[in-house]
Amino acid sequence: MAIKPKKVKWQEIREILQGMKDETLGEIQKAVKSGTVTITVGEPSGDIYDQASSERDRELELLLGDREREKLHAIDEALLRIKEGDYGICEECEEEIPLGRLKAMPFARLCVKCKSDMEKIQAQTKRFEEDRAYREIPLGQEEEEV
Repeated sequence: MAIKPKKVKWQEIREILQGMKDETLGEIQKAVKSGTVTITVGEPSGDIYDQASSERDRELELLLGDREREKLHAIDEALLRIKEGDYGICEECEEEIPLGRLKAMPFARLCVKCKSDMEKIQAQTKRFEEDRAYREIPLGQEEEEV
């Protein structure tokens, strides 16, 4: 009985992805068990500095939670692409993504060139939006006295 070459080709990557998924899920479970993920409801306590610190901590927890969810989603999508036979193909230029990149970033969807081009465009767009927002700030106007 012959083994399909695609399945053998991506077996190492599949194992890397599964390991990353297990590690990420373990980190989330550890954070929940240790109580580092907390949600407080009700009146804020302490002075303004304590409140600001607590708010910063909550925002950081939510941000880390979002990153972990995004990472899990990317891993699941990569595993699905392996299963469907679409794995290892750049979504932009449709060329093969080099194996070295896939081993380093197993859930990569773009080759290095396309990813670099996309990041340049995003940086230019961000700069343009920041410049536009800065120009909209009125200069020299002071608040009216009540």
